[in-house]
Amino acid sequence: MTLSLSVPVSGFDDVSPQDRSSHGSPTGGGSRKSLPALTLGAIGVVYGDIGTSPLYAFREALRPVAKDGIDVAEVMGVVSLLIWALVLIVTLKYVILLLRADNRGEGGILALYALVRLALGRRSLPVLALAIIGAALFFGDALITPAISVLSAVEGIALVEPHFDAYVMPTTIGILMGLFLVQSRGTGAISAAFGPVTAIWFLTMAWLGLQQVWSHPETLGALNPLHGVSFLRDHTALAFVVLGAIFLAVTGAEALYADLGHFGRRPISLAWFLLVFPALTVNYLGQGALVLQSPDALKNPFFLLVSPAALPILVGLATMATVIAAQAVITGAFSMALSAIHLGLLPRMAVLHTSESQTGQIYVPAVNWLQMAGVLALVLAFGSSEALASAYGIAVTGAMLVDTLLFALFLRLGWHRSYPVIALIVIPLVLLEVVFFASNLGKLWEGGYVPMLIAVTIALCMAAWWRGQINSEAAEARQLVALESFSRSMLKSSAVEVPGTAFFLTPDSSVVPAALLHNLKHNRVLHNLNVITRVETLRIPVVPEHERAEYVMLNARFSVLTLRFGFMESPNVSRALAPARRAGLKFDVMTSTFFLGRRRVVPISRRGWRRLMDRIYVAMLPFAADPSDYFQLPRDRVVELGSRMAM
Repeated sequence: MTLSLSVPVSGFDDVSPQDRSSHGSPTGGGSRKSLPALTLGAIGVVYGDIGTSPLYAFREALRPVAKDGIDVAEVMGVVSLLIWALVLIVTLKYVILLLRADNRGEGGILALYALVRLALGRRSLPVLALAIIGAALFFGDALITPAISVLSAVEGIALVEPHFDAYVMPTTIGILMGLFLVQSRGTGAISAAFGPVTAIWFLTMAWLGLQQVWSHPETLGALNPLHGVSFLRDHTALAFVVLGAIFLAVTGAEALYADLGHFGRRPISLAWFLLVFPALTVNYLGQGALVLQSPDALKNPFFLLVSPAALPILVGLATMATVIAAQAVITGAFSMALSAIHLGLLPRMAVLHTSESQTGQIYVPAVNWLQMAGVLALVLAFGSSEALASAYGIAVTGAMLVDTLLFALFLRLGWHRSYPVIALIVIPLVLLEVVFFASNLGKLWEGGYVPMLIAVTIALCMAAWWRGQINSEAAEARQLVALESFSRSMLKSSAVEVPGTAFFLTPDSSVVPAALLHNLKHNRVLHNLNVITRVETLRIPVVPEHERAEYVMLNARFSVLTLRFGFMESPNVSRALAPARRAGLKFDVMTSTFFLGRRRVVPISRRGWRRLMDRIYVAMLPFAADPSDYFQLPRDRVVELGSRMAM
């Protein structure tokens, strides 16, 4: 018999009672801090990305229609479109609607998928495909955001002294490399300064914009959405090009939902309405007023809001703000990767916790180095924020559209809203985002193909890994023996009994782990107590400690231990043995052994897309982290057994 000895993270398709009561039970992490402290933290972490959009959004949106000169209607129309994009996409969709769709306080596209999957009650390939596409697009965006944010800020030094232009690229690369190199130390120290620095940044933007608006109050007319409508009507040929640039103003809106678990809905909402939205609005109005007064300022309207004497200070502050924005995206990629691992969409990777008190602060080395390589490659390939702006937008609009589609499903399946209500909420958002997505597709051959290729590659890998795991587990299940009958027969076994406890990790506790059969067949021994240990990943972000372990005795020699973790948690089996003791497990660590299985998959020869997916899956297997590291087992008490398996 060919033995399959894998230890995957199991159970996303296994519904438990703890899962069914998951929605609406917020995590307790936010309650330990005051509302002002959480609001200040949200300003730094949640709004770091969207707060850097004024560096380039207005410039790129107005530039296509300013080739033959600038008139008042065009400036007012572009500013109006920027402001109302913030109102409709950020305020309405994310702050008012999506922040209410939390999974035990956690947000993000995979958390929303988990809610839909739980409400559906069964596996759905179309819903899974949406989640994979959305997560892949997020990773594509996570490469471009640090590149364009830092590069656009550093380009301001060329305004201080024109001969500094030669230092823009080396400075940008140095900042980005330094940012990625310090990730292993954790974000705790630097994140303490995120809120205050970003708050100063928003206040500065508001003050600079207010000065211009005070001098030219007529620009307040851009608050009227009719200016935006008139602009689109009068510039039909360029409307799609302009809308593609307008969308730059709302990039980073996904962070509002993704970081929901870190701060909570109320602090994120307060930060938006009290500071972020007013500051962005006033700054865009101010840039419009400046360009109306001095059309030459369009070359860099944000930095030209200040006098030459104050420009170095603004460039320095902008650089700090963009580093914070890049940091937020990097840590977001770590969290997304961890969720994807637990949901079976990526292979197990080494995940290091950088804080003893904050479980959300993690470091994923593989993601960090891949992301650094991708970001630096983009900076070197495009060379300027103007060129990168052409590549920006497609991935973001695609991810937002997936958010809306999953939210529509959750409105029906989770909140049981009627179809007319769903249509009233969703159809306008879908139409708006489809227009934005289509407008960004116009930049496909100007660089937009880069994030799309990245997203397609990641989506293909995620789909291949999920399919490979499902097929491997199915092949393994066909070869294994039912645990209940096996445990009874082993009471009269002639195998040598050795003292101690053996933990056999397995994805299915109803069958005998292949590692146990392999050990019995070749070593002819059986421990006093054999604990069939299953690690479940539930459709909730964090599992309460009292629900962590479930222990069932089958007979004197066999028992089943189920350890449950949320999809935002790192599965620390060693630490989970404490609640297992409270659940009834009695063992001595010094006489215990953990048995793990390793399998070498040999794909069955196929043709077409199945062969391609099998090859991708096999190619990804070496990248999976060592199971003993992933499950954080005591290194000196682990035995690994390997075999080949045809799939």
